[in-house]
Amino acid sequence: MIHSVFGTKLSRDTNQRQALLKGLVGAMIRSLAIETTEAKAKAVRGLIEDLITKAKRATLSDVRSIETVVADKELMDKLVHNIAPRIKSKSGGYTKMIKKGYRVGDNAPIVRMELILNDEVVKPAK
Repeated sequence: MIHSVFGTKLSRDTNQRQALLKGLVGAMIRSLAIETTEAKAKAVRGLIEDLITKAKRATLSDVRSIETVVADKELMDKLVHNIAPRIKSKSGGYTKMIKKGYRVGDNAPIVRMELILNDEVVKPAK
């Protein structure tokens, strides 16, 4: 029986892993989509969804806890003032992962991770 298993280590020590996850979160907020390995995307998905949930509430305590992960003021403002209001009606499932194939060097599975926004206009196929 294994207790207190937090997630994947991603072959990194704690500081490197935290820096990697913070960088992926920043890139996701900046461009609304990232391409990374499937393992990294699965590791960061919970963190991103938690930050978006906190940004939707946007209390002082929530904003301060977002600041511990997202150090850039512009990215934090974008998350709280631009992204969170566009997802206000959703109660979860803010991200989707699309499999892209395998990386040439080590055959690692690559995915494109995107934010699902309500104001997306889906273009019909012609």
